[in-house]
Amino acid sequence: MTALLHKKIVIIGPAHPLRGGLAAFNERLARELIAQGNDVSLHTFSYQYPGFLFPGKTQYADSPAPADLHISRTVHSLNPLNWRKTGKAIAREKPDIVIIAYWLPFMAPSLGSIARFIRKNGATKIIGLVHNLFPHEKRPGDAMLTGYFVKQCHAFITLSREVEADIRKLTDKPVVYAPHPVYDHFGDAIPTLSAKQHLAWDANKKHLLFFGFIRRYKGLDLLLEALADERIKAIKNLELVVAGEFYEDKQQYTTMITRLGLQDRVKIYSDFIPDNEVKYYFSAADLVVQPYRTATQSGISQMAYHFEKPMLVTAVGGLPEIVPDGKAGYVAAPQPDAIADNILRFLAQPEGVFTTFIREQKTLYSWAYFTSRLGTVAQ
Repeated sequence: MTALLHKKIVIIGPAHPLRGGLAAFNERLARELIAQGNDVSLHTFSYQYPGFLFPGKTQYADSPAPADLHISRTVHSLNPLNWRKTGKAIAREKPDIVIIAYWLPFMAPSLGSIARFIRKNGATKIIGLVHNLFPHEKRPGDAMLTGYFVKQCHAFITLSREVEADIRKLTDKPVVYAPHPVYDHFGDAIPTLSAKQHLAWDANKKHLLFFGFIRRYKGLDLLLEALADERIKAIKNLELVVAGEFYEDKQQYTTMITRLGLQDRVKIYSDFIPDNEVKYYFSAADLVVQPYRTATQSGISQMAYHFEKPMLVTAVGGLPEIVPDGKAGYVAAPQPDAIADNILRFLAQPEGVFTTFIREQKTLYSWAYFTSRLGTVAQ
């Protein structure tokens, strides 16, 4: 393994006061690199998305800034003068490594241009940290924009084999894969019964958890159709909990719930779940369900690993790599009947059947391993 030691490192991407999985990832990565003896700073967005690209309630956290991280709000996604100013300012610092989080072609002009100005100093290695190379919901121009960003980087690290393969189709620059590390900053798991009491869930019922923002590609409608399967409906002590913001029309889902007769089987928490409440949802859940139509990787799986919960995922993208069928949970085709079949598999098996494997497996998803893989392309 290749450790990063005593390096000056800049991470560019979402961080406080922005919220969500990308911000959480960058901040946790920064802490790991700092713990290893590196000098790390983060550059986040002063302006990230226009409203049409962010249909949620707010992009911003209401929590105080983390006292242990140096975060500057410097990047404006739509201002070319800002890209030049930010890139030149970072270039003058001559960091050893700049890590740029990439997840959406919309960000390619700003992040690619900042990278282009930085690399002119001839001293800094630029690593693209690629969560998604192409978006789940594609738009014209995605390939051209992504190609521009890829051109500006020296090397890449990806979180799924699928994204690794996509990058290799575009460039012969170094690419390494490292699985998404476990999100371990939400606190420790608590007893399931205590968590259910905290959330006022019926302790006599099994709870399926769909966690995270809701968009079509996440397949919540597939899960609702599965829940309406007559075999599932016959099981009275089962509830679905949907916890996350709607990034599309909520009404279509509430109408669907009514049409399918699921009003008494589905709980919806449509606000953003603050970090200090996440542990209750995962600790109270009996099975975490990700019925996605498309995926690369998912931070939700790593949250489930942290809280040692079995998962039901669909056979798309990198999800089966992370959740091997019959070991950490279940892998189903992205179809309601297949999802229903696997919910029944779960209900038929003894509680805790996957716990030993999950505990062993999650040790492979450490932040130290991720940074060691990062080190192989940062030399």
